[in-house]
Amino acid sequence: MVEDFKQYTSWRQAVVGALENYQRWVASAELTDAATDQRIARALARLADDKLSVAFVAEFSRGKSELINALFFADYGQRILPSAAGRTTMCPTELMYDASLPPSLRLLPIETRASHQSTSDFRDDPKAWTVLPLALDAGDEMSETFKQVSATKMVTIAEAKTYGLYDETDPDVAATLDDQGMIEISLWRHAIINYPHPLLKQGLVILDTPGLNAIGTEPELTLNLIPSAHAVLFILAAETGVTKSDIEVWRTHIGPGAGRIVVLNKIDAMWDELKSEAHNNAEIVRQQTSVAHMLALEPRQVFPVSAQKALVGKINQDFALLEKSRLAALEGALFNEMIPAKQEIIRKQLADDLGALVATQQGMLAARVRDIVEQLQELKSLRGKNKSVISHMMKRVEVEKKEFDGSLFKLQGTRSVFAKLSTELYTTLGMDLMQQEIIKVREAMEATRFATGMRGPVKEFFEQARANLDASSVKIGEISAMMETMYKRFAAEHGLTLAVPMAFSIDKYRREIDKIEEVYQKQFGTTTLLVTSRSSIVERFFDSIASRVRRTYRAANADVEAWLKVIMAPLEAQIRQHKDQLKHRLASIQRIHEASDSLETKISAFETSQAEVEQTRRRLTELADAVTAAMNVRAVALHEVA
Repeated sequence: MVEDFKQYTSWRQAVVGALENYQRWVASAELTDAATDQRIARALARLADDKLSVAFVAEFSRGKSELINALFFADYGQRILPSAAGRTTMCPTELMYDASLPPSLRLLPIETRASHQSTSDFRDDPKAWTVLPLALDAGDEMSETFKQVSATKMVTIAEAKTYGLYDETDPDVAATLDDQGMIEISLWRHAIINYPHPLLKQGLVILDTPGLNAIGTEPELTLNLIPSAHAVLFILAAETGVTKSDIEVWRTHIGPGAGRIVVLNKIDAMWDELKSEAHNNAEIVRQQTSVAHMLALEPRQVFPVSAQKALVGKINQDFALLEKSRLAALEGALFNEMIPAKQEIIRKQLADDLGALVATQQGMLAARVRDIVEQLQELKSLRGKNKSVISHMMKRVEVEKKEFDGSLFKLQGTRSVFAKLSTELYTTLGMDLMQQEIIKVREAMEATRFATGMRGPVKEFFEQARANLDASSVKIGEISAMMETMYKRFAAEHGLTLAVPMAFSIDKYRREIDKIEEVYQKQFGTTTLLVTSRSSIVERFFDSIASRVRRTYRAANADVEAWLKVIMAPLEAQIRQHKDQLKHRLASIQRIHEASDSLETKISAFETSQAEVEQTRRRLTELADAVTAAMNVRAVALHEVA
């Protein structure tokens, strides 16, 4: 696994190197504009911040933490994450590595659930977190620190209700109370372990969920962390198979699809020493087939393993036990599918960016070649001509320059329309408008005591969020049409080589809103709301919805702002180039007219310039091909041999 990740990291570094070479060269060749700079910067940022996330989802006592230990931490010779009978992970726990932070365990207090903020809202607020340093050279001490993810406390029913952690309609709730009527809850809402493990240092992010019940009570898991994971491991116990709660979570929050892997853990419970190995294997196959049928999967999509035996086998170098644990098949499925799939997504995005970059820069070079050819033709036509002919040509270039300056004056009028449409776009996509909608829904929720009464305001919220995006799309269309007309007019009137302005759409943000609503509908559909009065859970879920929609709108605003800044950049670059060319043409002809420059010397200089531009075009193609070649290297060689 470490080697696979190293190859993936090496692939990213090779692409970054090729892209940075391209970036430096186009800058030195004066082929950049604001749009080019922005596109390259985004591509590099995407490669630098690339993460691979794996979520582990299961009911408690299914062996999630032990499986994480076996997959990722066996080389440390001990359990890194707490693993024992019962519940060992009480809050969602992320394992990652950020070199800008010291090795630590960051803990978000459970009391933050009483606010109208999601976990994501607290991520950039260091004061909200309790930070415990990790003693990397003291394994026992570090393991003791990690036990904080299992920490709990006893609270009153009233306090538990404040956090949305007590459901009085649950018939089993009485069994969770102690003699004093207190209830046990997690001490922490969320944990982030910043740990310099080789895999984590190379971009792997691991999410350990605290059990299926938490998926319903912590919206961050449902709305953000699990949907955004590149792989989700759904873990069942071999002896119990698929329970009712397992089925519910699978259908509502996970379901079949790319990156979904089902793990049938604890198969060692089916190793009956009084029966033959063939009989035991047949029983495991039978359970594997049953689980696959229940989840509407093929048996090959269910991986029987023993995480505990795999961990022991790795630590003790008992290779027979490790093989019997069947962990290798799961490792192969996880990394041989996840890494290439992630690589392909990045490669497609980069290929689209590179295609647009090369088209723009080839257009700029074509304009340079055209200008040089035109000037060469003009100069060669002067051979053997008298001063009156040269004077006439000077006047023609002056007229052309005057007409071009007139077009620039008209451009100022277009700029004022552009500014007006931009202001209208920011209004429909404004964060203030979105915040007003959020406040309106919260006020409506406070006015009703029942969860069913909250359905209407939330539905209207999603409809308004989409309506604002639709109105913004109309404005984007108007701006795009206006810019395309202006590009075409300049190209036709002045012979400029101009590509169509950079295409832009906020459709992906509308799809994001649809996804958020889909998760909400699954969690709180009509049937669910009719059988529950847990309005506090609906309110808390809406807080996370509001946070996610705000982030979506923020991202849309950032994209719109970046697009508006660069949409005119290619035209402005060509205008500057054409203006300079007209100025140089006039000066060149004037010097020839005054006999201060030799005509043949000038022709020779332009012919040299033409050869240099052609060389530049070839070099541009070579560098673009180098980036493409780096992108097309396979990051991970699949294990095709036994």
